[in-house]
Amino acid sequence: MRLISEFADLCLCFNIDCETGFIGSKKYYEKMFREAEKAQEAFAKADADLQLSRADLEKAKQNSLAKNKACEDSKTDYANQLQKTNLLQQKHYSELMPKVFEQLQSLDERRTASLQNYIKKAAEIHREVIPIILKCLDEIVVAADSIDPKKHALLPPPSPNIALETVQDAETVVEKYKSGFVPADDFPFEDLSVTRNCDSSSTTGSTVNSSFRGPGDTVRGTISTGKKKRSGLFGIFSSNKNNIDEFKDDYSNLPPNQRRKKLLQELDKTRTQINTMTQAREGLFKLKGSYEQNAALGDPQTIQGEINDIGAKLEKLQTDLEKYQNYLTEVDSQMATPDTQKRYRNSFSEGSLSRSASESSVSNNHQNNNKGPPTPITAHNNSTACRPESGLGTSHTSIPDDDGDFEENGYEVDSFEAELLPALGRAVAIYAFDAQSEGSIPMEEGEEFLVVEVDQGDGWTRVRRENLEEGFVPTSYLECTMFNSC
Repeated sequence: MRLISEFADLCLCFNIDCETGFIGSKKYYEKMFREAEKAQEAFAKADADLQLSRADLEKAKQNSLAKNKACEDSKTDYANQLQKTNLLQQKHYSELMPKVFEQLQSLDERRTASLQNYIKKAAEIHREVIPIILKCLDEIVVAADSIDPKKHALLPPPSPNIALETVQDAETVVEKYKSGFVPADDFPFEDLSVTRNCDSSSTTGSTVNSSFRGPGDTVRGTISTGKKKRSGLFGIFSSNKNNIDEFKDDYSNLPPNQRRKKLLQELDKTRTQINTMTQAREGLFKLKGSYEQNAALGDPQTIQGEINDIGAKLEKLQTDLEKYQNYLTEVDSQMATPDTQKRYRNSFSEGSLSRSASESSVSNNHQNNNKGPPTPITAHNNSTACRPESGLGTSHTSIPDDDGDFEENGYEVDSFEAELLPALGRAVAIYAFDAQSEGSIPMEEGEEFLVVEVDQGDGWTRVRRENLEEGFVPTSYLECTMFNSC
C-alpha cells in the first residue's frame, strides 16, 4: 500500500508540473505571439496612412517593438519550461516509475516466497500427522471388527485405548429393557360342545363368559389393535454425566424391576467385600498371634491399627448390607404380582356379575316370550375372576358369540357392559409399562389416566383411559393426584 501511494503521488506531481509549468508557458507564449502580430500589423497600417501624425506613428512603432520583445521573452520562457518538462518526463518514465515497479515486483517475489514456505511447512506438518491418523484409522477398524450385534455378553476391549462402551451396545439395550416379568400362561383350549352341554343342563340365569376371544370379539378388550409408539429409544445411551447426576444410593430413580436388579448386585458386591475383609482380618489376627509368641518377628501393636481399620470397614459394610436388604424388601413389597390381589379389586365381582346377569336374563326373557326359551349363558365365577390375569377386568368383558351375530339371538352388546366406577383422581405414567398378564393394560411414559380404584396394598392401581378402557398398572409407575372429595 505504501508503494502504491508513493506511485500515485509521483504521477500527481508530474501532472501538476506539466500543467503549471510547461502548459502555462506555452499558452502565454501563444498569447504574446498573437499580440505581437497584431501590433506589427497596426504599425504597418499606420505607416501606410499618410494622414496620421508623426507622433501616432511613433507610438504604434513603440507598441509593436514592446509586443515583439514580450513575445521573445515568452518564447524563451516556453523553451526553458519545455526543456525542464522533457527532462522531468524522461526521469519519471526512466527512473522513478521503474523504481516503483521494481519495489512492487520485489514485494510480490517476497509474497510468493512466503507462500512457498507456507505450502512446504503445511506439507511437512501433514506428513507428520499422517502416521497418527493412520493409527487412529487402524484402531477404528479394529473396534469395528470387534462389534458383534448377535452377542449379548460383554466382550473385552480390543485395545486399552478403546472404551468398553463400544463393545457392549447389545448388553446395554438388554439391561435397559429387560422387565423381569414372568411370561403369561398358555391360553386354555375350550371345547364349545362340552360348554354347550353344560349350559343346557344348568339352572336359569344369564351370566357372562369371561373367556378370551381376541380383540375382534371383545367389548373394550384389553388387547388393543392400535400401534404402539416406540418411545424411549433415544435415551438409551445417555451421557455419563447425566448418569452420574441422576445416580441415587437406593436407585429410586429406576423402575422397580431395574431397581431390584441393581440392589441385588449391590448386595452381592457388599457380601463379597465383607468376605474379603473378614479373611484379611483373620489373617492379621494370626500374624498378630505369631508376633506375640515370638517377639523377634515383629511388634504386635503395628498390626493392631490395621485390624482396627478393617473392623471399621466391616461395620460400614454391614450397615450397607442391612440398608440394601431393607431397600430390597421395600421393592419386593411394591412388586407384588397381580396373582395376590383381592377379589374385590375387580368391578365384576361375583355379586356384580350375578346382578348384571339377572338383569340381562329378565330383559332377554321379556324380549323372547314369542320366540321360545333363550339359550342360557353360563357365568364363570371362578377364583381368578378378580385378577388382571383373568382377562375380566373392569370394562374388558368378552361376549360369547356362538353364531357370530348377537342381534339375531336377541342379545345386545351394551346390555353386558358394567356400570363405570366414579373417578377418584388423575394419574400420569412415570415409566412405560408393557402388560404381560391379562387384566393389566400397557401404558406409555407421560400417558394420563383416571384413577378408579386406589392401591389396596398389593402394588396395583386400577385406571381408566379416555376411551373407557380400564385395567391394572403398577402403582410405582404412576404419579397420582387425588380429587379433594376422595
